[in-house]
Amino acid sequence: MKQHISHMVRNRADQFGEREVFRFRQSKSKIFSKLNWNQLIPETNRVSKALISLGCEHESMIGIFSENRVEWTIADLGILAIRGIVVPFYATSSAHQAKYIIDETGIKVLFVGNQEQVIKANWLIDHCETLKKIIVFEDGDCPRDSRFMSWQDFKSLGNDSGLNSKLEKLLEDAQPEDLATVIYTSGTSGEPKGVMLAHENFMYAFKIHESRLNVTENDVSLCFLPLSHVFERIWTYNMLYCGAINTFLENPREVIETLPLAKPTVMCTVPRFFEKTYDGIQNELTIWPGYKKKIFNWSIDIGHQMIEFRKDAKKAPTNLRFKYKIADKLVLSKLRGVLGGNFKSMPCAGAAINPKLLRFFHATGLFITYGYGATETSATVSCFRSDIYDFDTCGSIMPGIDVKISTEGEILIKGKTIFKGYFKKPEATASVLIDGWYRTGDQGRLIRNEHLVMVDRIKDLMKTSVGKYISPQKLELLLGQDAFIEQIIVAGDNRKYVTALIVPSFENLRIYYKNLGNEEVNNETLIAMPEIIEMIKTRIDQLQQELTPYERIVKFTLLPEPFSILNNGLTNTLKVKRNLLLQKYNDLVEKMY
Repeated sequence: MKQHISHMVRNRADQFGEREVFRFRQSKSKIFSKLNWNQLIPETNRVSKALISLGCEHESMIGIFSENRVEWTIADLGILAIRGIVVPFYATSSAHQAKYIIDETGIKVLFVGNQEQVIKANWLIDHCETLKKIIVFEDGDCPRDSRFMSWQDFKSLGNDSGLNSKLEKLLEDAQPEDLATVIYTSGTSGEPKGVMLAHENFMYAFKIHESRLNVTENDVSLCFLPLSHVFERIWTYNMLYCGAINTFLENPREVIETLPLAKPTVMCTVPRFFEKTYDGIQNELTIWPGYKKKIFNWSIDIGHQMIEFRKDAKKAPTNLRFKYKIADKLVLSKLRGVLGGNFKSMPCAGAAINPKLLRFFHATGLFITYGYGATETSATVSCFRSDIYDFDTCGSIMPGIDVKISTEGEILIKGKTIFKGYFKKPEATASVLIDGWYRTGDQGRLIRNEHLVMVDRIKDLMKTSVGKYISPQKLELLLGQDAFIEQIIVAGDNRKYVTALIVPSFENLRIYYKNLGNEEVNNETLIAMPEIIEMIKTRIDQLQQELTPYERIVKFTLLPEPFSILNNGLTNTLKVKRNLLLQKYNDLVEKMY
């Protein structure tokens, strides 16, 4: 088998035949339809031949601008089979963000999803010189314009058997070094950069994941993170590699209600998923009677005791195992049931996670395979092993990957998963790829030369006016665990003390305010209340007791609106745009000094 995704997929189809490969919903249906391996290859072949009929060929740049759906991956695989290069767009990208990428890559054909993207595509095709054809996944959303084509009409172009030989020739000529995709990093600041990843990068990633993660053909995954991001994309490919079933979810906001229906055994996630789930559990706990709270807390405590043995691959004492069975029956299994009840592991990356949160979910019996990686490294660099792991790290270095720490404390990575460079940006490439080592821009350290700890982005580290270095991430994780703090940005670079911009949890804040006997008020009025400010200050001071004085947040300002993708406060992967937000709220920051 060639080290090429298209050959891998055909090999697996020969192996698995009538077995399911994808589950998906059609239109607004709540029932999942199924696609098997024998159906998948003809579908992707039709896409490939239709693209050939439109003049696409080896190294053609082809875009996908859509929410998650089965057509996304079928289009993706169809593009790869003609040795084309897939350029994904976040479904929430603005028309101007998409234009930058289309103009730089010279995309001629663009697949789009729902009406939201069709509207943007209508503008793009008028303003992008190279863009000639839009393929619309939702047939009912396709405009009556010769430049647009419905998914079904497009696939009918691939029924021409005369194109079979051209497709077979392209497949025969496919090489491991073929560029598979250019993924534009959303970034928290600066100009977007297109990360070039080849088939050999992905194929090697599958190999090392196979030796670390126990995913088999019997597993079911739920695809809810954006396919435009390297994490969900490589995970989807990896499910094909392992012969597992992948279930597509278009609306990520429906993930909690979908989990009991889809009952996945594995699913890649981001820390925000667990933060929101934990908050939901804690809010539910507040309305329980005292005796139920005691049972809950006892059960979680037993779970915490158990994971101290599990993380070191040690057998727990008999009496603890007996107590754990009771705790599991009373509480822990029910918590897992909220998430479908079938999970054996949940890979998690993309941002820092509070170790206390990791321990809590591990205590419930959910194994979060926390890790570290980047688009430039084909995702995973390190992650928890299934036997021995350390909650205060980002897991163990993946097999076949070399990691070292520079004299400046920067994480450097080398291996066959490292990207080929930034598209049309040789200077940016040269600045981060030196002698085969990728300079991540992250500060970190290695424990026992195996467990990786990521401290913070080097450019985010702050130095106070008295010369003390501070990690904003450390403070934000610490304070972010408070039930009344939803989001936080720490400031203080070249300042005499540290400050913070805080978005409170308005749901919890309103409950607290109402319990004081007050009437309902709007967000702006609520955060201006002296008793609210004093309450949050007291909680912050308690959380900071063990910090050195220069690390502590001295002043803070409450904000009335959460950071979101829509207001440009978060990237598409839910990372806070720190520098942009500090600029936006500069006047508020200045007032604290």
